[in-house]
Amino acid sequence: MMNAPDILAVSNRQPVMLEDLDVLFEKEQAIPGSVQYSIRRYNRRGLWNLEDTGMMVYHYQKKDGAGNYLELRFCTAGNMYCRKNEPSCNNCRHNKQTACEARTESVDVMSFRFNSVHLSQFVKPAKTAGTIAEDILSFTHRSSFTKTLSICGRTRQVLEALLNHSHSGSLENIFVNAQTQMLLLYSLECMLGEKEVEGFQCKFLDNESGREKIVQAREILLQHIGEPLTIKELSRKVAINECYLKKGFKELFGTTIFEFYQGQRMEHARYLLYEKGLSVTDVSMALGYSSISHFSTAFKKQTGLKPCELLLR
Repeated sequence: MMNAPDILAVSNRQPVMLEDLDVLFEKEQAIPGSVQYSIRRYNRRGLWNLEDTGMMVYHYQKKDGAGNYLELRFCTAGNMYCRKNEPSCNNCRHNKQTACEARTESVDVMSFRFNSVHLSQFVKPAKTAGTIAEDILSFTHRSSFTKTLSICGRTRQVLEALLNHSHSGSLENIFVNAQTQMLLLYSLECMLGEKEVEGFQCKFLDNESGREKIVQAREILLQHIGEPLTIKELSRKVAINECYLKKGFKELFGTTIFEFYQGQRMEHARYLLYEKGLSVTDVSMALGYSSISHFSTAFKKQTGLKPCELLLR
């Protein structure tokens, strides 16, 4: 098994001793059928000279395909952590209460691991040779590797959202799954050098308030998995022109609103069917479909399987 470098040591450019680590917060969780992730937040020591760093770990085993995985690791510094961890202290995280004694600067280490089965859903069959990204996602690249990644503005925005969200239960699973897919996209783009985004084509995205509206639209979609919204309704909720909403969403997240929303609905459907054991009828109703046949068609188009076929696995 490949031993990848410790991301904290890479960021610090030298090993970090365990006794130097003052843990503020830690969480490990595996979302069924999706990603296994961990988040650890440490109190930043004055002697640490950290650089925000990302890393891709590609682990390939020829004899044991089930052991293949792709892992994204990140280490960021300079974020603020609220020791109270209470809703009443949320303003601290946005630097609105600079004198709050509960605030402390943190070093945040995050890991997101995707197994080969989960990644296979993103690979489209092709008659011609695949791209490097497709070779990685399908694990046809025959040797393990690690690669250090720069952290672009889009990646940083996703990481901050993962650190500061307030979702719980099923909504947390939906949210984390959506965010980690964006991390996967941006990391592959960074590794392949396909995009080097310094500015935005949609000029209104250069303004922070414009980007916040697009991010808010994405949050609303995740909160309404079972209550489909029209583009018009969504644009009203975030107070932005429909055309700007569609173009901004596509540029910021690399997918259309419909493709993103449909993908998240089917991921949640897969979870409810396979992990929770709900019936096709119950899942169809929970996701707001008018008929089981409409749900089955959408599910097969997204996953390649009928809902009943998934239940038999």
